[in-house]
Amino acid sequence: MSRIALGLDFGTESVRAILVDAEGNELASKVDAFRHGQILECLPGGKETLPPRTALQCPADWLESASVATRDAVQSAGITPEEVVGVGVDFTSCTMLPTKIDGTPLCELDEFQARPMAWPKLWKHHGALTQAERMTELARERGESFLTRYGGTIGLEWFFPKMLETIETDLDVAEATDVWLEAGDWFVWQLVGVDAASLTRSTCQAGYKAMWSADEGYPSQEYLAAVHPRLAEAVANRMPGQMRSPGERAGNLCQAMASKLGLPEGIPVSTAIIDAHSGVPGVGAAETGTLVMVLGTSSCHMLNATNMVDIPGVAGVVDGGILPGLYGYETGQAAVGDAFAWLLKLLNLDSFDQLADDALQLPPGADGVTCLDWLNGCRTPLMDGNVRGAFTGLGMNHGPAHLYLAMMEASAFGVRWIIELLRNGGESIDAGEGVAVDQLIATGGLPHHNRAFVEVYADVIGMPIEIHPSTQGPAVGAAVLGMVAAGSEVTGFTNIADAARSMAAVPEAKRDLVLPRPERVQAYHELYQRYRRLAKAVSENQI
Repeated sequence: MSRIALGLDFGTESVRAILVDAEGNELASKVDAFRHGQILECLPGGKETLPPRTALQCPADWLESASVATRDAVQSAGITPEEVVGVGVDFTSCTMLPTKIDGTPLCELDEFQARPMAWPKLWKHHGALTQAERMTELARERGESFLTRYGGTIGLEWFFPKMLETIETDLDVAEATDVWLEAGDWFVWQLVGVDAASLTRSTCQAGYKAMWSADEGYPSQEYLAAVHPRLAEAVANRMPGQMRSPGERAGNLCQAMASKLGLPEGIPVSTAIIDAHSGVPGVGAAETGTLVMVLGTSSCHMLNATNMVDIPGVAGVVDGGILPGLYGYETGQAAVGDAFAWLLKLLNLDSFDQLADDALQLPPGADGVTCLDWLNGCRTPLMDGNVRGAFTGLGMNHGPAHLYLAMMEASAFGVRWIIELLRNGGESIDAGEGVAVDQLIATGGLPHHNRAFVEVYADVIGMPIEIHPSTQGPAVGAAVLGMVAAGSEVTGFTNIADAARSMAAVPEAKRDLVLPRPERVQAYHELYQRYRRLAKAVSENQI
C-alpha cells in the first residue's frame, strides 16, 4: 500500500495542499486563495472602516479553501483518497479566534458579525500594541520567570495581548466567548470533531505565542490577574483542551470533514505546528546548528540546539518546540516579502526582474543609500512593533535599483545581526556563550523567485546558503508530521527526524549552494556597521 501524507499549509492569503510519499516525492501541490483574503479595511458585507493596525480573516475561508485545494491535489496526483495515511496542518501564528463551546466562531453568529473583535485576528494584526507593552512592563516589574525565554519582551502579535485587546475594547465579545484558541488548533479541532474538553492544543503554538512551557504551563494566575482579572478568568476557564506536540496524533478525521475534503473517515490527524516552524522538518533539517530561514511575507528563522540560553530579542526558546529533545529558537523579521511588495507598488512596477539585474550591477552599499527595513516594526532583536523603517543617503543620482539593493541589503543585515545574537548569547558586555549556527538553509517562495536576494544574503553574512529545492518547505513539513501521526506500524517512521530525513533532506552532492563572493563580503563588513548605526539612531528616536 502507498504511504502518502497530506500537508495543509495555511498562509496569509491562501492554503496549500501537498501530497508527499514516504520517499519524499511531491506528488501534487495545489493552492486555493481565501475568498476574503486579509480583512484589513472593512468587515465582509460591512461599510464601516476598520481601525488602523487591524488584520483579520474569515474562518469559513479556511474550510472552503482546504476542501478545494485537497480535492484538486488528490485529482492531480492521480491517487485514490484511500492512499492518504495521515494529515498534517501548519498555520500562521499567532492567528487566533473566539468560539462557542461547540467550535462555532463568534463572527458567524448574527449578533457578532459586525463586531471586529469577534473575527479571527491574523498574525499581523497589530491592534494589541499597548496591551503587549503593559504586559511586558508588569512581567519585568514582577520578575516573571517566563519572560527570559522570550528575550525579555512579550510580542504584540501574541496570544494573550490579542485576548486582552478584546477584553478591553469589546467586553460583550469576550464574555460571549467559550473557547479562545489558535486558528491552527481550531482547524485541527474541526478535522477530528471532538468535544471542547478533548480538543488538542499545540505545544508549538502555545510555547512560542502564549508563553506556555511543560514545566510551568501558562503564566501564573497571579500575574494574569495583575494584568486584568478577566484575562485570568479567561485563561482559567475558557481555554479547554489537551496539550500535544506536533507529530502527535490529535485524533482521526471525522465524517463531516472527511466528506468535505473528499477523504476517507478515520485518517490520523497530527497536532498543528506554526507554519514557519514546519519548515524545519520540511527541509530535512534534523540536526542542531542549522538555521532554517523561511522567507516569505515576513521571515522566521528557526534553530535547534542542545542548550538553552537566555538571549535578549529572541522571539522564543521552547524545549521540544520544533523537534523533540532539542531547544527550538525562533527569531524573525516582520516585513520581508511585504516590504518588497510595498516597494514594487511605490515604484509602479509589475516585477523585479529588470530591477534585480540593475541592482546587482551596483557596488555594495547602493552608492551610499542605506535602508532600515522596519516597515512593519522589528521582531528580532528589538521586539518592537512601533518602530518604523527609513531610507537615508538619497541623492538626485539615485534610482529604483538603488532602493531595491538597499532594501535587500537591509534584510540581509538584519539576519546577520540575528546570527551574531545567537552565537554570542546577546549583545551586552557580559553576554555569555550562545548557540552554534553552522549552516543556513533557505526555504519558502522568495528564494526561488528571487535568487539575487539570496546572493545578497550570502555576501552580507559571509556564509554559503543552501536553497532547498522544494518551494513549499512548510507544506512538506506538515506532510512529514502527518506521516508521523499515522504511526510506525503504517509508515515505518518512529520519529519526526527519521521521517524528515527520508521525505525532505537533500543529498549533499545535489545541494544548491549560493556561495558568498569574497570581494563583496569584505565590503559589507563596514556597511553592516553603517546599518547598525542607523538602527541605533532610529530605535533611540535620534532621527
